[in-house]
Amino acid sequence: PPTRRADPVPADPVRGLLERHSRLCANAADPWEIAVGLEAAGVTDRTAAVRYRHRDVFSLAEELYARLPRPEPGERPPTAEPARPAARRRRVPIGRPLAALLPGLLCLATYLALAATEEAAPATRLAVGVGGGVLVAPALAWSLRGLAVPARGVFAACWLTAYALYGDGLLAAVLAGGPEEPPALAPWWVPLTLAFAVAVGLGCARWFDVRVRTRLAVSRGLAEFASAVRPLLALTLGLFVAAVASLWLAVHRLVAPGGGPPPAEAAALTALALLLFLALLLAAHGFPGAAATGLAVACVAELLVLAVLFAARLPWLGALAAPVEELTAAFGPAAVPAVLCGVTALGLLGRTAGLLSGASAYRCPWTGRPAR
Repeated sequence: PPTRRADPVPADPVRGLLERHSRLCANAADPWEIAVGLEAAGVTDRTAAVRYRHRDVFSLAEELYARLPRPEPGERPPTAEPARPAARRRRVPIGRPLAALLPGLLCLATYLALAATEEAAPATRLAVGVGGGVLVAPALAWSLRGLAVPARGVFAACWLTAYALYGDGLLAAVLAGGPEEPPALAPWWVPLTLAFAVAVGLGCARWFDVRVRTRLAVSRGLAEFASAVRPLLALTLGLFVAAVASLWLAVHRLVAPGGGPPPAEAAALTALALLLFLALLLAAHGFPGAAATGLAVACVAELLVLAVLFAARLPWLGALAAPVEELTAAFGPAAVPAVLCGVTALGLLGRTAGLLSGASAYRCPWTGRPAR
């Protein structure tokens, strides 16, 4: 009689996974790094349970780490198990906070120099202002060095900053039928707050990164980690908004004592700072495209408002400017960027919460460089 063929032995799916990610597993110092790499490759807790018969990605990573070939005892001296990268404590160089404060300090020095030369010739004051701006720009680039942001994101950030400095005057002139001359600079508390907000944003972003990595070191599943990240993100955003609000109150008292800043201008500045902070978080954790898209949306919205106002001067198109005119008549020109940046920041917040809830956003230590 014909012999019955034996059923084929099913392939080991875990071994196949180990072969596909051999480089990741070989270079991993502990199971934590393997779990983060698997999550970045699209392996979820459900995939680990259905395909590989493990309760979550972390237990699957522990088996992969256990299956790695180990050297013979005589090849190298035994070493203690390395600590997880998320739990390591790193000394912060003294130059890092100084670099973050440098744009604000240079902007403050420019303001004090202009105040000291109030009786000087206009050419002298112009030279002082231009010189201060020339110094602040590279200082800002140095404090944000290492962030890989596409060109459209850099252009959008520059436009949003320029609009914060000159946009309200330009919008008011356009509504009045102009502009007939270049718009005036916004009150000095606006550039000073934005310059010092760089240090606030970098400090809050680093605080968030350290706390999230600590949570990642003790999490036992992607869902558990994601549920721990969202409250931390909300707390970080609350701390940043509170710090920026305190900052512009203090700066306004320094520049214009005797009264508080107009509510619309304060709301516009806070919304812009929040939008830029969300872009900073995304870019620092390896999502520069999403950061650039959020900034570009706000930039296009502000340009579109100006284009609509100019188009409303044509016959039969005057009704296009009615919403902007009503908004500015009720709250002032600063209400337009407050609404646009606020709505864009809310949309970007949902994207940020989704991207930063994944373990793959923390593959590399916090250095300002995107994860690879």
